[in-house]
Amino acid sequence: MLRPRIIPCLLVKGGGLVKTVKFEAPKYVGDPINAVRIFNEKQVDELMVIDIDASALKKEPNYAMITTLASECRMPLCYGGGVRTAEQIQRIVASGVEKVAISAAAVESLALVSEAAEQVGRQSIVGVIDVRKKGSRYEVFTHNGKKATGLEAVAWAKQLERAGVGEIVINSIDQDGTMLGYDLELVGLVRAATTRPLTVIGGAGTLAHVQELMTKFGSIGSAAGSLFVFKGKFRAVLISYPSHTEKDALIAAALKSRDANAGTQV
Repeated sequence: MLRPRIIPCLLVKGGGLVKTVKFEAPKYVGDPINAVRIFNEKQVDELMVIDIDASALKKEPNYAMITTLASECRMPLCYGGGVRTAEQIQRIVASGVEKVAISAAAVESLALVSEAAEQVGRQSIVGVIDVRKKGSRYEVFTHNGKKATGLEAVAWAKQLERAGVGEIVINSIDQDGTMLGYDLELVGLVRAATTRPLTVIGGAGTLAHVQELMTKFGSIGSAAGSLFVFKGKFRAVLISYPSHTEKDALIAAALKSRDANAGTQV
């Protein structure tokens, strides 16, 4: 059974590590390779790296950077950004990356998901869904939240699952960088509609937010950016991650609470 995971998410722009708020105003926070080395020392569960320039500017993936990242990482690595073809996905996987995230390319051609899953294995294909809430409807956006697709998030998650993704990542644009907590309503809707492993990003500001997500949804991926690169109300840059003891205690408490709640409901 898949264990709950706590996943730092690094955004790359112009070769530098940045952090955004609601997909706007990227703030430079350091060098991504240095961040990877620090996360190696902290023995993180998994790492996600997204090049936010590549897809928006229709640039080829930066293979030199990807190869360097893969060679430095001592944990499973998920890369996204600029991926538009199955050949690119094969090349990225061949460089040592365990998972490749696709977003805009899947919207443009859902067949890409099926083709890539057949070539490199479903477990290596991650469907990323960037979502804004418009009224009572969750809509899928691409190109750093600039392009509305007209797709409804839950229906799109079902299509991605049928096409063959091995994992779904839900990213709340409204919560991004706010550090106010995950959009649990959105997560609940997607979780109820799909069976694929699910990772959530957008809004985590404390480990309590991570624990809340795990308490509600169990074996889920809790991804965050600001939580692991900022410290304090002034957002001083400091790479952090819970120790093994802290992480194990957090996960154990969350699952115990989830089990207790399930027993109460029965």
